Amino acid sequence: MNNIQQRLLKFVTLTNWILLVVAGIAGLIMAPPDFARGIIFGGLIVTINFHLLHRTLKKALTPSRLSSHNVVIVKYYIRFVISGIIIFVLISQHYVNPIGLFVGLSVVVVSIILATLVELKNFFLKEAI
Repeated sequence: MNNIQQRLLKFVTLTNWILLVVAGIAGLIMAPPDFARGIIFGGLIVTINFHLLHRTLKKALTPSRLSSHNVVIVKYYIRFVISGIIIFVLISQHYVNPIGLFVGLSVVVVSIILATLVELKNFFLKEAI
């Protein structure tokens, strides 16, 4: 993995946890309990999935295992189904507010957008010099 990829991965991973903590605390302070739980559970689901996907891809893309792409796909779908079941239970049993859950599930997307904006800023500042 080259330097830019490592930097982006580290930025997104750290930002995921920071956004989850900030959004969770903000939800606990300013929103009803079920909305705050939605933010926290959604953020945990997506952040853990992101981490597991990173580990799966890192293992699968080592030179000795390059032929095991089916394993990556199977693990992806297993995580997808498990996440779907967890989300279904959380919503159907009224443990969380669906909108709060959606906000929590957006943590990784926001982290990736922030990482993109930071890299674009760095790129344009480097070009201007």
